[in-house]
Amino acid sequence: MRWFCSMTKEMMTDKNTISLTALKGNALRLDGGAMFGNAPKALWRQWMAPDENNLIAIASTALLLQTPQSKILFETGAGAYLSLALKKRYHVEGSDHVLLSSLEKIGIRHEQITHVVLSHLHFDHAGGLLKAWENEGGSLELLFPNAGFFVGQTNFERSSAPHPRDRASFIPGLAGLLDKSGRLTLIKENDCLTLDEITIEWFESHGHTPGMVLSYIHTPGDTILVAGDLAPGHQWVNLPITMGYDRFPEGLIDEKQAMFEKVYNDKAWLFYTHDPRYAVSRLGFDKEKNRFTPDSLSTHLDCINTGI
Repeated sequence: MRWFCSMTKEMMTDKNTISLTALKGNALRLDGGAMFGNAPKALWRQWMAPDENNLIAIASTALLLQTPQSKILFETGAGAYLSLALKKRYHVEGSDHVLLSSLEKIGIRHEQITHVVLSHLHFDHAGGLLKAWENEGGSLELLFPNAGFFVGQTNFERSSAPHPRDRASFIPGLAGLLDKSGRLTLIKENDCLTLDEITIEWFESHGHTPGMVLSYIHTPGDTILVAGDLAPGHQWVNLPITMGYDRFPEGLIDEKQAMFEKVYNDKAWLFYTHDPRYAVSRLGFDKEKNRFTPDSLSTHLDCINTGI
């Protein structure tokens, strides 16, 4: 299996440098049936081979966007904050904080990150915000002390008072820590952030979890969608394929249809957070079968034109 923890694409101009890097975080293994929802095992096992316990490999990949003035991290993965018992339950790989190691490999400390953008606050996307577990008596501690945290307002409210259906997906106490940090920005539909020559446009999705935000990153060259769990990996580009974890599967399919049409028409790239093999793809469209397909799948980001 080829990882892409330090593959970087850079754009050089007379004035600045823009780079994109896919960063490996703590991977995990989850039940294949839960990950593929209503798809039968006879179908999904052709895409991702399960082990003897029906578990499949799930990546925790973050996207780092660097501009002359900013270091923006999209997603943080599962991290290493879980106790040993919970790591075993969710089959989280490694006791060390892999995302921090991936950052260090490219010469960056977590203290240098200026912005952290989270699609939603489920543990497999937000756990990397927290310091690695040390002992049973330890308390949760935020990393990235100089970063602003960007989270969807609706999902933040959901995480503060979750429904029993998805309570286990959220990290107890995390919302309070983010609020107390004084560095939390709550995102609403169609909010934007411009940094140097980069514009990040945010859209809301409610099918997986209420208030998940989709980051649509416009560089001087290409555009990239960080889709969170709208499409965890390239197999989920197929519209009917949803997860058992999705709160409103039919709504999610409608959201995928609308967002994929935009990505396709804009010739944008789709960044995959949970795909154990590929980092990005474009979207194709099979006219005969009337469906979107992953196109130009890549394990690295060299394919993305940031404006050279």
